[in-house]
Amino acid sequence: MNPRYEYRALIACDIAGSAGRGERRLQEIRGVLRSALSDALSIAGPDPRTFLYVDTGDGCHLVAPAALPKAGLLVPLLPELNARIREHNRNTAAETRLRVRAAVHAGEIRLDPDGTVSGAPFEALARLLDSAPLRDATRAGTGGTPVAAILSHHFYEETVGHGHEGLDADAFTAADVRVKEYAARAWLWYPGSPVGPHVDPGRNPSHNPGHGHGSGSGSGSGERPASPEPRSVEQLVQATGNGTVFAVHRGVQHIRHHDRG
Repeated sequence: MNPRYEYRALIACDIAGSAGRGERRLQEIRGVLRSALSDALSIAGPDPRTFLYVDTGDGCHLVAPAALPKAGLLVPLLPELNARIREHNRNTAAETRLRVRAAVHAGEIRLDPDGTVSGAPFEALARLLDSAPLRDATRAGTGGTPVAAILSHHFYEETVGHGHEGLDADAFTAADVRVKEYAARAWLWYPGSPVGPHVDPGRNPSHNPGHGHGSGSGSGSGERPASPEPRSVEQLVQATGNGTVFAVHRGVQHIRHHDRG
């Protein structure tokens, strides 16, 4: 059989700070990530068994089935994955807590008869996953972010840009990615931003919430909150983590403290 080429949606996940934990703990957290992904996919709708899972040692690549709508890889998948990682972290020792970086892209890949996959989209995916803006987002807040994701501009345009239901453009932050020879505009997502259901740190992740409250317009209203003053991506890393982060597509963040409603 000859290899075939197909347009597929791709997700890459990487466990931040996995080095130096020892083989036993590494295997444990790898299992936690795979289980959390499977559970989140099941809640989001796609059958996890229809995805090609490629183990990368301290993370994975997921190749979505050809017929899967790309918007389904964002909402409610990302909030659901975040809820499961957060719940795991609340109930385990520091040595086995996770912070996960995720990158999302799509393109034409090569599928060989032996089940291996390759192609230029995986190179872009790797650069996005290794980018400084995504690493900074993962470290945001006092305890770090359970899951932070970055979308390629291509993926963003074909999902958020098309105004799919539940995808609010104001939930994503523009970021310029420069890794080696790769330079491109990308889009960051943070837990707590208004994409899909808001993530309540105390909620039971087995609960299946409804879809998000976004307008589904995909373009945003063009309005900014009156206060407080906007913060840059770099300043966000220094935030206390006591509020909710709203990432807006103009490249700034606003912190709204819970005690202010």
